[in-house]
Amino acid sequence: MTELTGSALRLTVLIGESDTWHHRPLYSEIVHRAHAAGLAGASVFRGIEGFGASSLIHTSRLLSLSEDLPVAVVIVDTAQRVRAFLPQLDDIVAEGLVTLEDCEVIRYAGRGDDPGTADTKGKRSL
Repeated sequence: MTELTGSALRLTVLIGESDTWHHRPLYSEIVHRAHAAGLAGASVFRGIEGFGASSLIHTSRLLSLSEDLPVAVVIVDTAQRVRAFLPQLDDIVAEGLVTLEDCEVIRYAGRGDDPGTADTKGKRSL
């Protein structure tokens, strides 16, 4: 597992849920590329409402406008590793917003890192 504590860089890619890359959801392509690049982790969050450069509001409240809800792909790793990954986004993100923010990692642990903190159902606590 990648060791990650202290200063880091958070990459956020804001795209539409219906955006694709070669007939595959774009958010999935980004996550798989981040995994292949050995980045510490990536998560996808589906928004319930938003708008972007097109100024069209997409919302889950109206059926006709819920076809392209906002999606955020968030990746956190060292600044060097995140910046090295950015050229891959240039190849696949045609529309959307890509941001970088400095952050601090307090704890980064996988499911099998500290067996003493798992209860009988596999749940973990800090």
